[in-house]
Amino acid sequence: MADDISLPSTVLPAGARPAPLIDPFQRAITYLRISVTDRCDLRCAYCMSENMQFLPKRDLLSLEELDRLCGVFIARGVRKLRITGGEPLVRRDIMHLFRRLSRHLESGALQELTLTTNGTQLARFAPELAALGVKRVNVSLDTLDAAKFKDITRRGDLPVVLGGIEAARKAGMQVKINAVALRDVNGDEIPDMIAWAHGLGMDMTLIEVMPLGEIEADRTDQFLPLSVARQRLESRYTLTPLPDRTGGPARYVRVEETGGRLGFITPLTHNFCESCNRVRLTCTGQLYLCLGQEDSADLRAVLRATQDDAVLARAVEEAISRKPKGHDFVIERQRPAAVPRHMSVTGG
Repeated sequence: MADDISLPSTVLPAGARPAPLIDPFQRAITYLRISVTDRCDLRCAYCMSENMQFLPKRDLLSLEELDRLCGVFIARGVRKLRITGGEPLVRRDIMHLFRRLSRHLESGALQELTLTTNGTQLARFAPELAALGVKRVNVSLDTLDAAKFKDITRRGDLPVVLGGIEAARKAGMQVKINAVALRDVNGDEIPDMIAWAHGLGMDMTLIEVMPLGEIEADRTDQFLPLSVARQRLESRYTLTPLPDRTGGPARYVRVEETGGRLGFITPLTHNFCESCNRVRLTCTGQLYLCLGQEDSADLRAVLRATQDDAVLARAVEEAISRKPKGHDFVIERQRPAAVPRHMSVTGG
């Protein structure tokens, strides 16, 4: 049975302008990333353990609670929502949440509703997502080699993901490919992946391995600095820096030979925090103020203790007042991980 999401959530009065959420460093928080589940149908070797213990359903926010929380953030000036996981499209009845959130697009209160996915369920959901106003989607894909893809994901089927990407493009969504750079795994493929993505009109972003959660492998062995990857790319491509800024971690270049845009997310070799405009809500209602810090606010407890959205809004404001200037990610050969929670819990 679907989660009950029949109750209205916070909406702004007609003509009202939200007071923005401002952190201690005078950054306006306009972007919320929401993890709707820690579950995933893949087990990428750099992301999670092969035998993950997932959270019990009772610990997760209901779709109604997620909708209500998003309304509170939108009422305080958040203009962009990104739905993440785990793999968000494996959450039961997830389209009910997208249907509810789409009303904020229709009213103009929300500028953008987006999705990050591994692509395995995209062929099934792409037409409705596009119809609801999802114009962009990020697909995590680290290789175009089917055997290597199965090895990285421990169970994935590359043609299924490629079919999902095609379905999203056919539905009119702009697709961006996110690829984690993995030493001795996909470094030699990156130039060809860029040519493939740009040839289909898709942007691509390269990401360094992040030390989130305990896994079987040592991330030191997986880590490929993007400074090294970029040097290799420059032997084939002309990379022209672009001024594009989203408030997020990526720094962009134009690949002159393809005409496409390429992003670099470098949490370990370059701290990207100076213009951070985002916070992350986990599927359990924990609001993390920084991906690389453990300080959080328990919004689930507030949600379940009161129906007064003003109380919930004050809890959000108090949390934002503690947002740190930046993260402390370090890759080094030691345990435990720099941050003990897995990326699948925080939201990819």
